[in-house]
Amino acid sequence: MKQSPTFNSPKRGFMVRVKYDTAGNNNPTQMKNFLNSYLMESKCINLESGDYPGPFLTISRQAGCSAKRIAIKLSKILTGYSYMSETKTDVEWKYVDKAVFIGVVNEMIEELKSGDFEDAEESIVFLKEVGRAFSDETIYDISDDRLIAALKGIICRLAYHGRTIIVGRSSGAILKDIPNKLNIRLEAPADWRINRIMQIRDMTRMEAAEYITLADKKRDAFIEKIIGRKAENEDFDVIFNYASMEDDQIVDAVINILRNKKIIAPHYEF
Repeated sequence: MKQSPTFNSPKRGFMVRVKYDTAGNNNPTQMKNFLNSYLMESKCINLESGDYPGPFLTISRQAGCSAKRIAIKLSKILTGYSYMSETKTDVEWKYVDKAVFIGVVNEMIEELKSGDFEDAEESIVFLKEVGRAFSDETIYDISDDRLIAALKGIICRLAYHGRTIIVGRSSGAILKDIPNKLNIRLEAPADWRINRIMQIRDMTRMEAAEYITLADKKRDAFIEKIIGRKAENEDFDVIFNYASMEDDQIVDAVINILRNKKIIAPHYEF
């Protein structure tokens, strides 16, 4: 069997291996099927070249903990400092909001249009559906293997872009073994989270308790569908008790960890 070719994205060497239909003709001129090969074979690491994504951050949280606020503050503070450099740059650290996520999906669509795929039209429609389904941080109901593969591929692409802060979407578990990153988890005691949800959502105590219980169960089930197991503490580099720390304290701690791990420059001013 012939070696499958490797297609490299212009974005930091994102690698995708394409395997031709082994049941038929392995002629390299044969049109490729995007959904069955290009997408399903996406990898976060090129083991041959040692090409790794990053730097990037992921933030996971329990219901009632505000990961978005932390992510936005980190993106503002980190912007302007280059990776492994002591000088300021104009490179931006991006919090992966809906627009950034859709941007990566559109990038993949453009590559698809310029390629030679027999299912191009179908795949473009599919990727647009993926963008609509996963552009928000809150994703719970998923069972389609193609959607799961698409999410993993897009999360890897976001990591390869570098200087991204990805909230939720099982990104921490998906990217667990990638260097040049920090996986963060925000947790808090259930009673504290219930009280917070009561305040910010104007709920009764019973409603708030049901809300966090259901949200946490859905998040856990979603992660299990994505990686085939429940999330564990080992999936994260650091876990913060959100009930006992202010946002700025968490941000300061994250900056210091990034500096000590040499993910950002060891010396700079805020």
